[in-house]
Amino acid sequence: MSASTTKNASPALVVLAFATVYIVWGSTYFFIQKGVHEIPALLMGAIRFLASGAIMMAWCFYKGEKLWSWPQVKAAAVTGLLLLLVGNGAVIWAEKTLPSSLVAVLVSSAPLWFVLLDKPKWKENLSSRSTIIGLLVGFVGVVLLFKEQVSAVIGGSGHSGQIWGLVILMIGAISWSGGSLYSKYNSKGPGAVSTAWQMLTAGLAFTIGSGLNNEWKDFHPAAVSGQAWFAVGYLITMGSLVGYSAYVWLLQVRPATQVSTYAYVNPVVAVLLGTLLAGETMTALQLTGLAVILTSVLLINLSKYRSAKPVQAATALPQADEKPQPASGAHGNRYLQDRRERRKPEELAQ
Repeated sequence: MSASTTKNASPALVVLAFATVYIVWGSTYFFIQKGVHEIPALLMGAIRFLASGAIMMAWCFYKGEKLWSWPQVKAAAVTGLLLLLVGNGAVIWAEKTLPSSLVAVLVSSAPLWFVLLDKPKWKENLSSRSTIIGLLVGFVGVVLLFKEQVSAVIGGSGHSGQIWGLVILMIGAISWSGGSLYSKYNSKGPGAVSTAWQMLTAGLAFTIGSGLNNEWKDFHPAAVSGQAWFAVGYLITMGSLVGYSAYVWLLQVRPATQVSTYAYVNPVVAVLLGTLLAGETMTALQLTGLAVILTSVLLINLSKYRSAKPVQAATALPQADEKPQPASGAHGNRYLQDRRERRKPEELAQ
């Protein structure tokens, strides 16, 4: 990202985009909870991602983007299955038995798995003291979140569905991190087209899963309340389209370490909405787990921020023997294309 790009971005638009990513992505947990109690989980995922994928693909067609390239579609399909089917699907499924606020807190542990799964970066990440401390602190936070549910089931006062919900969430967080890394190292072509294929692939997979699970058998759309349909519409438009678009734009005009602060704010927004609007409660131990996990994510990102500052400072100053980059012609176009590829976002919205 060039300094001029950052400088030319309207401060008002930057603030608006940050507010969108912070609030919209944090609020999706609440709206998933509203929808999943009246619409079968897999069917709701199918509706959401088929609709949002179709809208985004139509937009790409209108913009004249190249829509079909097998290497791009293949990479997007794998990413969509990992990120949206397993990662987001775990959130939808877990909210059948768990409060949306607790789900959001546990999902905030995804950055921990990102560090552990990023094998090419192991030497860099695992040689940092703050990263190691962050991973250990994050593990403690996850244990705190599990402790009460496990104790309740063992003591006979809870039910096993909550434990399975927590386990599925952990699998989803791991899959989200793995899908993000796969996209980082394998994604090709325009980001909007890739995202559209990811959503359509996930939507198709959700549809197949819903059919195999016989969710259509007892589902009657007319019996679903307007509130639940509004929640689905919100997830399609605000969660999958508006929120992600704001995230993509922020990655182009602001430092990635600054944009990643959404990981700290989303769980807080989800907890507030769940408490104020859905009557959810979180125990002192669960709130402690939230604080511990967010502290661990902060430690990990602080390490990355510190290591990135010397690199940014070095690249900002041209070397004595460095030749100016071509601004036009075939070589200039190739240079600009490479710059765009390096700026391409690697993670999707909730």
